[in-house]
Amino acid sequence: MPASTTSKSNAAGTATIKRLRPGAPGTKRLLERYGDALVCVRYRLDTRLDRRLTTVELIVDDRPKKPAKTVWLRVAYGETELRQRVKEAGGEWHPERKLWQLPLKAAKTLGLEKRIVANV
Repeated sequence: MPASTTSKSNAAGTATIKRLRPGAPGTKRLLERYGDALVCVRYRLDTRLDRRLTTVELIVDDRPKKPAKTVWLRVAYGETELRQRVKEAGGEWHPERKLWQLPLKAAKTLGLEKRIVANV
């Protein structure tokens, strides 16, 4: 995100005059205050009030994304072409179960809904 000096107006009557990355000159004090949560610092000009405003963009929540729902598929030993397609779609072979595990979305894309094993 490069520093920007272009002016953009918004509904509040302010214009962004500068946009800076954390660590750039003009952001040191805010970087000390907010640390790794700081994403961006913007300087805005409010012409109605004749004021310069400093705004920050912060990360307020950081958690892993929800894992994709997976399904178990049965692919016969001789179906080498289908087995290769399942592998390429992100399938994982589990020899102890003798089944493939694949994200549900990929299984639907490949048209393998009828091969889904229900009781695993």
